[in-house]
Amino acid sequence: MHFSALLFLLGAVLILQTTILEYIALYGVKPDLVMLLVIFNGFLLGPREGAFLGFAGGMLEDLFSGSYIGLNALSNMVAGYFAGACGERFYKENTLVVSGVAFVSTAVGLSVNYLLLLYLNIHVPLFHALLRVVVPTALYTALLVPFLFKRVISFLKTRDRDQLN
Repeated sequence: MHFSALLFLLGAVLILQTTILEYIALYGVKPDLVMLLVIFNGFLLGPREGAFLGFAGGMLEDLFSGSYIGLNALSNMVAGYFAGACGERFYKENTLVVSGVAFVSTAVGLSVNYLLLLYLNIHVPLFHALLRVVVPTALYTALLVPFLFKRVISFLKTRDRDQLN
């Protein structure tokens, strides 16, 4: 997929995440669709592509939210790289494996975000950060994988088949 198409998709996912997903938040927790797109990209295309899209998507999030520029960029980059490293080692068409990778990658990315906040002298209690933000967001994001991943795989197979013809 061309970079311009990925940026457009990231923008659309970011708008969806900040508008409609506010209405399906459970106890203030909503899935991170940008992170999920980064994880899919990394898992399917490798750590380099995952890290690159993670940085680009995180930078868009940072610019859109107006918070600390680079915070989401670095955490999404780590999550994309991690998902890409897992994608090189695991079977790519098993939804359960992808769900587990999405859970762990999201938790890793959000934990990096927490550590970067600590570096900036913004103290969030560890219990609150892990049990009220990191784990529920990672779980909510991973629960979306069975609904979305098969569609991504079938789209990629159809696109590859069309390119060969």
